[in-house]
Amino acid sequence: MEGITALTSVITSSLTDGAASTGSTLAGSSPVENRDLACATRVLRTEADALLALAGSLDGKFLRALDILQGIEGRVIVTGMGKSGHVARKIAATMASTGTPAFFVHPGEASHGDLGMIAKIDAVVALSNSGETHELADIIAYTRRFGIPLIGMTRRAASALAEQSDVALVIPPEPEACPLGLAPTTSTTMMLALGDALAVALLERRGFSAADFREFHPGGQLGRALLKVTDIMHKGEDLPLCRLDSPLSDVIFEMTAKRLGCVGVTDDAGALVGIITDGDVRRHLTPELLAERADSIMSPRPKTIRPKALIVEALREMNDKKITTLFVIEADRPLGIVHIHDVLRAGAA
Repeated sequence: MEGITALTSVITSSLTDGAASTGSTLAGSSPVENRDLACATRVLRTEADALLALAGSLDGKFLRALDILQGIEGRVIVTGMGKSGHVARKIAATMASTGTPAFFVHPGEASHGDLGMIAKIDAVVALSNSGETHELADIIAYTRRFGIPLIGMTRRAASALAEQSDVALVIPPEPEACPLGLAPTTSTTMMLALGDALAVALLERRGFSAADFREFHPGGQLGRALLKVTDIMHKGEDLPLCRLDSPLSDVIFEMTAKRLGCVGVTDDAGALVGIITDGDVRRHLTPELLAERADSIMSPRPKTIRPKALIVEALREMNDKKITTLFVIEADRPLGIVHIHDVLRAGAA
């Protein structure tokens, strides 16, 4: 538990520092505004204290829950009613996007046919603050009947949910941030954080990488940021190439046809050994130029990039080297070429 102790110490220090620098009143504000700020500060600190208590309460039950979720052949079914249901949806979504197949099943719908969505190779994570939510009864009974692992997440260790679960993750009895002590606030925050802890721990156990993450997030800024150069490169017939002994008349034709402002030069083994840009052609422009060979004006050792590099890395390389193209190579052979316009269109900037 040394890691948990260290985490608690770091969070406590951070909260203490924040409390010293951030007051609950604002100079020049009205009494009403200061009251609102004091309320907001109280809520955040109440929930922060609860998260510290939750971190300190983690034990072997959390590890057993991880073992169950990692060991199943099927998916993680997350369920809950009311506010717990909203949290359950988020937990399922987080797990699914971080390498643990999961989805949400509404307990009410489960009682009317959706129990068929839960297979014997799955595991169920059920959320209930009280642990006595009657809508969960059919799902709990179903898991017990067919031997489906059940992980309960509740505030009451003596509840029906906790007693029937294979593993009961009991959150600390911290006060709700609501002054009436009725609206689920602190309790839902702890459940959400505990779900995140399960998802991230599973992610780390599986060695889930940024590249894996992108597979589940192809859209939006996140997906664009994790694009690899192989996703946007010109390849095959669109790749401008010539041989060392190609006449420059053919080189110029290739450069014009492919419209990337350059041509890669390869040796007899197919390895990339040089590059000819439109600037090279202009600098060597003479009446005899078209009869020359490609190797007479090429620049050796062209700038290249590895296939698995992200497009943001390609953009940085182009900016640093003040160039507009990079050949994508593997074992010295050109697989494709990336132009700065391709990178910008993909949203790397």
